[in-house]
Amino acid sequence: QFLKQLGMHPDWQFVDVYGMEPELLSMVPRPVCAVLLLFPITEKASYETFRTEEEERIKAEGQDVKSSVYFMKQTINNACGTIGLIHAIANNRDKMNFETNSSLKKFLEDSLSMTPEERAKYLETYEAIRVTHESSAHEGQTEAPSIDEKVDLHFVALVNVGGHLYELDGRKPFPINHGETSDDSFLEDAIEVCKKFMERDPEELRFNAIALSAA
Repeated sequence: QFLKQLGMHPDWQFVDVYGMEPELLSMVPRPVCAVLLLFPITEKASYETFRTEEEERIKAEGQDVKSSVYFMKQTINNACGTIGLIHAIANNRDKMNFETNSSLKKFLEDSLSMTPEERAKYLETYEAIRVTHESSAHEGQTEAPSIDEKVDLHFVALVNVGGHLYELDGRKPFPINHGETSDDSFLEDAIEVCKKFMERDPEELRFNAIALSAA
């Protein structure tokens, strides 16, 4: 519904990934071009500790990130779902079809040449996406959190750009390259990254993955 309101043709759709076993993954329509993982950031802060260590390690060792990866920072509280969705679509824009007057298409075209920080600022002022996010969130089963509410659930996007699997999280300083992938193995490779998130917080049950699949 959210994508339709933003002017995207329904030839791609978000579908639930019901489980991480091969037989459940086989139920997800292919091809898959992005996976969004929703996960809790708990008081135990194992994720926050890991995030700091990962950032320091990458700064020390370096990593290869293709210039064609579309990445934006998150400056709006509780907008991680919208940013995850923009990351998923922006990095697959060659596969997507938009209505002529699509507000999402305009946002992507306008922001292509911007830095991750400039894209975040642009989103802050971009009424069309913010208003659509708020109205579609109110239509959904779960009440959208207000901008100031403390939220402990967070979205990240996993995408394939140029044969590499990238994790895109607007709270991190840069994309994370998780190694090689292909169109055929992308869903399985992305789920392996999701499993690492789950292993860091084994008692936690609030993990949810959705795939951007061909309709």
